[in-house]
Amino acid sequence: MNENAKYLEKENIGQLLLNYSLPAIIATTAGSLYNIIDRIFIGQGVGPYAISGLAITFPIMNLAIAFGTLVGAGAAAIVSIRMGEQRYPDAIRTLGNATILNLIIGLLFSVVALIFLDPILIWFGASEHTISYAREFMEIILAGNIVSHMFFGLNNIMRASGYPTKAMISILLTVTVNVILAPIFIFWFDWGIRGAALATVISQLIGMIWVLAHFNSSKSIIHFQKASFKLKWRIVNDIFAIGLSPFLIHVCAAFVAVIMTWQLTKYGGDLAIGAFGIINSIAGLIVMVIFGFTQGMQPIVGYNYGAKHMDRVFLTLKLTIFWATGISIIGFLLTLLLPEALSRAFTDDPTLLSITSIGMRLYMLAFPVVGFQIVTSNFFQSIGKAKIAIFLSLSRQLLFLIPFIVYLPTQYNLTGVWIAQPAADIFATLVTGGILFWFYYRLKQKSNLSLENKPYSS
Repeated sequence: MNENAKYLEKENIGQLLLNYSLPAIIATTAGSLYNIIDRIFIGQGVGPYAISGLAITFPIMNLAIAFGTLVGAGAAAIVSIRMGEQRYPDAIRTLGNATILNLIIGLLFSVVALIFLDPILIWFGASEHTISYAREFMEIILAGNIVSHMFFGLNNIMRASGYPTKAMISILLTVTVNVILAPIFIFWFDWGIRGAALATVISQLIGMIWVLAHFNSSKSIIHFQKASFKLKWRIVNDIFAIGLSPFLIHVCAAFVAVIMTWQLTKYGGDLAIGAFGIINSIAGLIVMVIFGFTQGMQPIVGYNYGAKHMDRVFLTLKLTIFWATGISIIGFLLTLLLPEALSRAFTDDPTLLSITSIGMRLYMLAFPVVGFQIVTSNFFQSIGKAKIAIFLSLSRQLLFLIPFIVYLPTQYNLTGVWIAQPAADIFATLVTGGILFWFYYRLKQKSNLSLENKPYSS
């Protein structure tokens, strides 16, 4: 057995979760800085309407992420499970198939989106004040979409195959390059919002080269082999089956962002959209810390589920929920107590600051439950329970959030738009908790899994 794989099966769970989560937290948090860096520099260097224009692009960005996640997250989970089952040739074939799928899907998405870019932006809510900013940004981002798909997709597989530190380094490398290039392109070269987009694409290109070099080395546990690049329907189906859950999350998020933009335009105007962009950036940074824990959890849970060590699977889940909930509470307190201070990093416009501060407090009201909700949904994805993960993803977005976004503003105007999110989080958490309870006790009946806490090394 490979030492990295044996480590997943035998190491103390608390230490294992720390070792895998810490690099993932650094990587995901640093990765979210792409958006924050862009919005801070754009807000300070271009203006408040540029922030609103950037916010208009959220649905397209979510759709791009959705197709990348369909392959990347699905392949990462499959690789972990196959390694736990000691099926290393299948894990290598999954890597090769994921690489080809990223190329095909990334190219098709870019072509279609670029052809219909203006109509899409107008439908998403772009106005005469914001469409030029949105167009300039997305033209460059879409031109580099294949790079983004390849980089993030393969980086997920790198982490899942036992290299969390290298995966973290690749993200830190791209963020460092982006931080250096963005202000140079925006302020020095005076390229405005196009400069921010170009800095992002160049930084991801460098990260992609790093990741490709890793998988091109035979020293890596899972590495490129010529035969693995031939698409196999069984492997593609497995990738899509598991990747469908996060894919639907991002597709629904894109749809939600469109409806959110429509409602913000109707009840608050262009600057309300800009406020949403700022709030979304801050909330997204906190959520990325939680996603770091789930990414650290994923290879541990996936491997031990494949190896049928259920006590280790559920102990990992419990610890991840505990830490993710703590992060959620910290995020809630920061946004409740310091909304204006956080917003000032993005803008000095007094009207935009006022709208953002009020909206942030309302939008984050139920944030303490978000950690549990995210971890549990990702848990089912990590063990290959695609149907459950998909249901949890859809229930939050379709059953709760969209109806609240549509209805609550009719009663409370702009306030109703902001409180739709916490209302949906509360209902979705109740559903998620019920399904986890059902799954745990159903599995316990089958395997006599003990409810008692066991030592971390069990």
